[in-house]
Amino acid sequence: MNSRRDFLKHISGAALVASAAPSILTWALPQGQSVPVPGEDGMILRSFRFVDLEAPVEYFNTWLTPVPHFFVRNHMHEPSELGAGDWRVTVGGEVEKPLTLSLAELSKIESHSVVNTLECAGNGRSLHRPQVPGIQWGKGAVGTARFSGPRLRDVLQRAGVKSTGNHVMFRGLDEVPGKVPPFIRSIPMEKALDADTLLATHMNGFPLTKHHGFPARALVPGWIGAASCKWLTEIKVLDAEFVGNFMSTGYRLPNQPVKPGDAVKPEDTHPVTALNVKSVIAGPSDGASLKTGKVAVHGAAWAGEADIAKVEVSTDGGATWSPAKLGHDQAQYAWRLWSYEWKPAKVGDYTLLSRATDSLGRTQPATAVWNPSGYLYNAVDQVKIHVS
Repeated sequence: MNSRRDFLKHISGAALVASAAPSILTWALPQGQSVPVPGEDGMILRSFRFVDLEAPVEYFNTWLTPVPHFFVRNHMHEPSELGAGDWRVTVGGEVEKPLTLSLAELSKIESHSVVNTLECAGNGRSLHRPQVPGIQWGKGAVGTARFSGPRLRDVLQRAGVKSTGNHVMFRGLDEVPGKVPPFIRSIPMEKALDADTLLATHMNGFPLTKHHGFPARALVPGWIGAASCKWLTEIKVLDAEFVGNFMSTGYRLPNQPVKPGDAVKPEDTHPVTALNVKSVIAGPSDGASLKTGKVAVHGAAWAGEADIAKVEVSTDGGATWSPAKLGHDQAQYAWRLWSYEWKPAKVGDYTLLSRATDSLGRTQPATAVWNPSGYLYNAVDQVKIHVS
């Protein structure tokens, strides 16, 4: 509890200390205030009830996102007290030999590393039209890191999954306020047994920080961030998909396109799983005023479980498209950095666009498919600039 009280004290005293603080969060609300939060450099604060931090797109210039620049998504309060020595995770349900593992015991299991682009399902929600309720993420609830830890399948094999085991449930140590349902999610057994699905204990070579799930989190590569439950305390093998608020009603998409105001029955929806194909322009920034000469247009593109096949850039509002150069760094679930060198023909206002195509043949649409929760926004990205 102390960490949360300290955070709220930071907020209440922000006006007094913002100018002196070395690490500043850019306030996401119209007031334009700044809030200092240690270790989170220049991040956008989207919620202070639960800590939700977004990265400015200008940070999308390295293949691996530094942890202080990695977005933070919390559905409720972070655990107040978490000691590595006291932490345990249980493995039960439809298994032959239920287990309880300490962090020391978990660390003795062979470690595996996966470079994964983790994105909140609601990233880009503020860009949907008409707008929908929820955290009004811009473009920065996404980041790429090297996650390391035991494979989930190795832990499940120790417990001995019964033939009735079809799904694997994760429960974290989030502190649930009032009567809010606990944050519990499940994934199909096929994904749970994938060689790249982890119980991650490290991020970019270092132990997880508290914001990112210390001591251990699930890492379900290529899927929405909500699948990768933080602060794991329970893994339970189930005979069917978990039934609960964050599985049965939350994080679901209509089976068929719907219009704003349409009623959607739960049975006419399906869980959100893998990410869409998407690209974002990291520079120049929207609203920038540039001088004539060469302009480096650059950004990142990702596609969940698929690979990025190409990125195209338009400097004339979509009338014509040119191929961008893809960066050398690549991995199965990771974004590709891209760049395009452009020399404006004349001064004036320009709309720059980027669109990605993946190995499944999917291309970013001109307009994202609207849905009541604002999930998986992936319309062609654009920035408007002025050349003088």
